[in-house]
Amino acid sequence: MDIDFGNIKVVGFDADDTLWVNETYFREAEERFAELLEKFETKNKIDQELFKMEMKNLDTYGYGIKGFMLSMIESALELSNYTISQKTISSILTLGKEMIEKPVELLPGVKEVLSLLSNKYRLIVLTKGDLLDQERKLDKSGLSDYFHHVEVLSDKKESNYRNLLDHLEIQLNEFLMIGNSLKSDVLPIINMGAQAVHVPFHTTWAHEEATPEESVNKYLTLNELSEILKYLN
Repeated sequence: MDIDFGNIKVVGFDADDTLWVNETYFREAEERFAELLEKFETKNKIDQELFKMEMKNLDTYGYGIKGFMLSMIESALELSNYTISQKTISSILTLGKEMIEKPVELLPGVKEVLSLLSNKYRLIVLTKGDLLDQERKLDKSGLSDYFHHVEVLSDKKESNYRNLLDHLEIQLNEFLMIGNSLKSDVLPIINMGAQAVHVPFHTTWAHEEATPEESVNKYLTLNELSEILKYLN
């Protein structure tokens, strides 16, 4: 496909699994959660029920670790037929707290890319999740100074993007979004008529997976973030 980013003035970055590691910690927590409940159900069943609970609770809790913690507790109660011990509930809470306290591990090339691009483009962060947690991670990342604006969205649908871009007075033909999720970072942007770059992460939450029919080749896919410098700098 022909790539022309000549009009781009503003570059938006997803945060989790685009700038730093995130999904890996959720997968690790799920493994430990299954171990805590192994006497009640098989690991596969526990994984399935936890995912169903997360989907059920999304509208109530939104995205992020705190909602994940509450979904784990609710799943544990149901899977154990409400016989789960207080000690195990406490262990589940500890799992979540440990996730919140994880160090921020930047992905390869992130600081170099932001340092170079910030000299030429207006950079913004467009992420979703828990506001407090995302602010904490950005602060710990040491990346704040590269960005003109940081927005934590409740979701990443076309309407969310349109409202934000309108508010920031960003023209569609001058905007480029970079992220790891086809469903949240790429396809809504393409559907709006703007441009997007997909940088896959090795682990993807099932809720963020796009079907092959949705994955139309109208965007650039890179193996790692540093490759964007061939096109933008």
